[in-house]
Amino acid sequence: MPDDAAPTSSAAADLAVARRVLTAEADALRVMASRLGDAFVRALDLLTPGDGGRVIVTGMGKSGHVGRKIAATLASTGTPALYVHPAEASHGDLGMITRFDVVLALSNSGETAELTDIITYTRRYAIPLLAITSRSESSLADAADLALILPDIGEACPIGLAPTTSTTMMLALGDSLAVALLERKGFSPSDFQIYHPGGKLGRQLLKVSDLMHQAEAVPLVPLDRMMSDVLLVMTTKSFGCAGVIDTDGRLVGIITDGDLRRHMAPGLIGRSAGGVMTPSPQAIRPAVLAAEALRLMNERKITSLFVVDDALHPLGIVHLHDCLRAGIA
Repeated sequence: MPDDAAPTSSAAADLAVARRVLTAEADALRVMASRLGDAFVRALDLLTPGDGGRVIVTGMGKSGHVGRKIAATLASTGTPALYVHPAEASHGDLGMITRFDVVLALSNSGETAELTDIITYTRRYAIPLLAITSRSESSLADAADLALILPDIGEACPIGLAPTTSTTMMLALGDSLAVALLERKGFSPSDFQIYHPGGKLGRQLLKVSDLMHQAEAVPLVPLDRMMSDVLLVMTTKSFGCAGVIDTDGRLVGIITDGDLRRHMAPGLIGRSAGGVMTPSPQAIRPAVLAAEALRLMNERKITSLFVVDDALHPLGIVHLHDCLRAGIA
């Protein structure tokens, strides 16, 4: 964050602290990345439960806050996951954990007392337990089926007590697991949109098929339809256009308000649609992102696009206003 003003001595000291913390945490992440190995790959296998199982993330204190974020990231990227508070688990929430699940337990020290009941529960019912901890010789690491050990690097806090570097590494390791699982599964932008229907991201991932009008709402006329009938279709359907189809049902032309103006003459209503249409109209496929449809309409200065299959059979129509109402810009 650049600042044109020269920092005071106090501000300079504050900036030095911030840079020291960021550098220390960045260095810790580089060390952790260099040490990843077979245990990480086996952790991915463990985090892929079958038979409808989920990843149950748990942790206390700062590890719990990190755990909530890891669970949310896993769930949003195609790995069913939820966070269970270890203290609440001891008072009934153990019932949230099934024998088909896998538990991911977070504890920097590996000696968090509140995790005892969850650990015992996983051992009793043979529920896979993955640990993330800084101590390989700890109760949690010993009990787990597999432990991912964070590098032994001091906290960025000057007194070495406040969880800073350790929680950064824990959070980044959780992100690494989630993204690796995402790529294993071939998780696509379409899949992402399913889990993120709200917000700007979800709107940008909408497809044309999500917005298009279908069936009787689509203004279509055959080549030989008289313009008196075409005008009625255009007025009734309210898209300002009509698609023209041949005898095989393929889209071969379009009649717009502009075409009507260009052919305005006393004999217009007695002409056929094929004699007035603009041939080979711009069309789009249903799987294309709606944002691409909006771009095409803006570039071509048109307000509607017919949606067609590979054989040019009309499947629907999407209007500029449909994209705007969906929040696509």
